Amino acid sequence: MPRGVHAIRRVLLAYSLTFAALAQSGPSFRADSTLVLVPVSVTDPGNRYVLGLGREHFHLLEDGVEQTVTHFSNEDAPLSVGFVIDASGSMGAKLSISRSAVGQFLKSMNPSDEAFLVEFSDQAAVSLPFTHNMGSIERRVGTLTTGGLTAMLDAIHIAFEEMKKAANPRKALLIISDGGDNHSLYTSTQIEQLVREAGVQIFAVGVFEPFAALGLLSQAERDGPKLLSELAEQTGGRALAAVTDSEVPAIAARIGVELRNQYLLAYTPANREKDGKYRSLEIKLEQPEALPALKARWRLGYYAPNE
Repeated sequence: MPRGVHAIRRVLLAYSLTFAALAQSGPSFRADSTLVLVPVSVTDPGNRYVLGLGREHFHLLEDGVEQTVTHFSNEDAPLSVGFVIDASGSMGAKLSISRSAVGQFLKSMNPSDEAFLVEFSDQAAVSLPFTHNMGSIERRVGTLTTGGLTAMLDAIHIAFEEMKKAANPRKALLIISDGGDNHSLYTSTQIEQLVREAGVQIFAVGVFEPFAALGLLSQAERDGPKLLSELAEQTGGRALAAVTDSEVPAIAARIGVELRNQYLLAYTPANREKDGKYRSLEIKLEQPEALPALKARWRLGYYAPNE
């Protein structure tokens, strides 16, 4: 096994143990200050993923202060993935497209990965807990039917609760929805706060009606794309909307490829204060001369632990 794989697995194990200790002490998702893990995606102007960069190409800043990256790798590492699938009445015939999207994403999963499924309409629930059997996820999604209102924010909250049981430190949610929440108990402000705390990347596939520009949708459905985009951006993920239904599976497949082609940076913060405050993160790339202008995407920050 390559030396880089061994190194990053040691980092991930330490990170996992840190999170396990925190989980036993309370419900907080906040990262321990001894180690912060930052997945980074790098793309070129053609939106192709760029690998082969070295540690020297990355400058990581916390609250404007450059940090020392102690561990670096672009080797693939195991994932814990939560599928959050909209089965509300607003999805209608779009549910068949969602099934295809899940199937495409599952093709990128490795035997060491694990996944769970949350489905939602009027209410949200974990319909399949963590499993390594990806076929069971696909079969369950194939049995879903649509109906009722949309409790997407409640579903995201439930997914974060389930993600506490993850075996792998690299965590991601894949949300497939029109984003038109109209029946959640949790507010968007509460979920945005949770997203900033959790250290879980959010990727969203927006399945939107073509009539949005004509004003024929509800306010919740019109606000859906913006909400999904804001949630994803906070985590270093992305929200992608399909222009046509046929694009949805390809978008899901692309997200799967991105998760397999990320750099992992780990560092011990220079600021050792356990003040519970939000710490902003920034990645600056050292542009290689032989490559076109590159763009990086990363999680925007984390919360320091409390005393």
